[in-house]
Amino acid sequence: MSTPTLPTRRLGSAGPVVSCIGLGCMGMSFAYGHADEAESLRVLHRYVELGGSFLDTAEIYGPFDNEILVGKFLRELRGGGKPTVATKFGFDIDPVTRERRGVDSRPQTIRRVCEQSLGRLGLETIDLFYQHRVDPNVPIEEVAGTLAELIRAGKIRYYGLSEAGPQTLRRAHAVHPVTALQSEYSLWTRDVETNGVLAACRELQIGFVPYSPLGRGFLTGSFQRVEDLAADDWRRTNPRFGEAALRQNLKLADHVKSLAAAKRCTPAQLALAWVLAAGEDVVPIPGTKRVKYLEDNLGAANVKLSQDDLQTIDRLFPPDAAQGERYPAAMMQMLNL
Repeated sequence: MSTPTLPTRRLGSAGPVVSCIGLGCMGMSFAYGHADEAESLRVLHRYVELGGSFLDTAEIYGPFDNEILVGKFLRELRGGGKPTVATKFGFDIDPVTRERRGVDSRPQTIRRVCEQSLGRLGLETIDLFYQHRVDPNVPIEEVAGTLAELIRAGKIRYYGLSEAGPQTLRRAHAVHPVTALQSEYSLWTRDVETNGVLAACRELQIGFVPYSPLGRGFLTGSFQRVEDLAADDWRRTNPRFGEAALRQNLKLADHVKSLAAAKRCTPAQLALAWVLAAGEDVVPIPGTKRVKYLEDNLGAANVKLSQDDLQTIDRLFPPDAAQGERYPAAMMQMLNL
């Protein structure tokens, strides 16, 4: 059946034009329990059928498996233009054991990962290449300079950063314009509104790409107990899904359900509509492994929130509403805030 194309938004002042809702591919291969390649490929094809044009992956997802999956999808794609593909570098990964051994953004690592990602994805040029986490041992100016060289060489079109603070953004941008910043942002993670990150993006005209805009699925109301998650689901280690925090955070999910019922939409659509309402420079990348959830998520583009709605949501979801840190301690230390 034919479906209207999703509205589009531009990333940064001169970056790619993409659908207003991207697709985070991580969970198809990594972190969220059992992987089903056949269903994941159906999700990817359906996303494009529905007008989606912005895919997000990374070498660390697997590691490597997610890029391989996205590359398989891109080879299967028939007709029309291919979606904009974003991937990421920034970790030291043992090529044999696949063990992650900390961050690594040395120039030689960036160049090597770029070539390997191009191969796995089956691309001649990566559309958007993010530094996944800021490396405190490599000046960001050196990182930006290396990425500028890759742009001039035609290996990548644009570059971005992830979970970078305002000063890091400014320093990188002074070397070569940053196209996008990818950081966590949702009704239960509003840090970027108060720590200067969103303001810096707007000052520098950098596109903002929120990951986990559904609170790692929590805001959809799908979870009531830790036991609802698969035994190997990474979220079991997340402080916000711990038993004590969970009891408090369930109240937030209940608010989403009530607000969604009043708007005659689903909780996922309400949560995503709120992120979309943050500005035309914002392109969220909700992830899913199921076609039905993909279709639900994309329906958020049709949900319009009034000023009264937004004021009510602000009252119910202040920046510190969620209980518990958004990552375990070791992962929190990797954020450049």
